[in-house]
Amino acid sequence: MARTTAKRRSSRFNFVSNTISELKKVVWLSKREVAYLTGLVLVVTIILGVFLGAIDYGFTNLVDKLFIGN
Repeated sequence: MARTTAKRRSSRFNFVSNTISELKKVVWLSKREVAYLTGLVLVVTIILGVFLGAIDYGFTNLVDKLFIGN
């Protein structure tokens, strides 16, 4: 039982140390790149939201006119 507990602890420690080791190899983005990409994601999201909202509005009106007759 004690061996299993010790083995788990060492495997957890190895996992954490390996994770830290791998994170040191990552090439992180600069603040400018992060800001640019965040802005780009927001712009694309807003444009697609407006586009899909317009399509939804159009189909809603079409269905209302075809089936309800308003």
